[in-house]
Amino acid sequence: MIEGGAPGGGGVPRCAMVLAAGLGLRMRPLTLTRPKPLLSVAGRTLLDHALDRLAAAGVGTAVVNSHYLGDMIAAHLAGRTRPAIIVSPEPVVLETGGGVKAALAHFAGVPFLVANADILWLDGPVPAVRRLAAAWDPAVMDALLLLMPVARAHGYHGPGDFRLGADSRPIRRGTADSAPLVFAGVHITRPEAFVETPDGAFSANLVWNRAAAAGRLFGLVHDGDWFHVGTPGDLEATERWFAG
Repeated sequence: MIEGGAPGGGGVPRCAMVLAAGLGLRMRPLTLTRPKPLLSVAGRTLLDHALDRLAAAGVGTAVVNSHYLGDMIAAHLAGRTRPAIIVSPEPVVLETGGGVKAALAHFAGVPFLVANADILWLDGPVPAVRRLAAAWDPAVMDALLLLMPVARAHGYHGPGDFRLGADSRPIRRGTADSAPLVFAGVHITRPEAFVETPDGAFSANLVWNRAAAAGRLFGLVHDGDWFHVGTPGDLEATERWFAG
């Protein structure tokens, strides 16, 4: 099982994709007037928390997609320099796979990070992005997912997504009642993983399922705190955690 690094691991990818185009329907009414990534926790927006983690790990450029209230996201990011920002507007929602595919030209054919802008993670002793980078091996991987133990996930009450095999390959929950790990919203992938994927909207699950079938999907367990911030109640609970 991958712990913090693996043969073939390299430096932190210079570029990242930050997914910020969602509608935030479960967060209403808070998202009636602002996109979910611009909601604040502990004095920083969710989007800035994600960008701060990327900058701290050494990511130089972040492509941020936008759709719902996208002008607000662009205005919010206008003064940000670390990482450098490229806004990728989407006239229609392209979902987690289609949004990344639409931005592939920005990554110059090399592996890159993807982070959800509507989740919140805190680093352990080594930044999670650096742990992912150390474990990444493009010779055998199409995607390397950061996974969070359900038992330690603040505010998460779902059934989980994966269990992790001894070879660090994630196995879907399938028909089981539960699984011990949930996707933590951060992963490394490479442009080749998107070859022969649909044009337009599609889920990243399509890419991951194909990678898993080829034995090229891997996982790394997060060793820091992680917060599920899906509803106004979750947001309040996360604020109370930080205040405490």
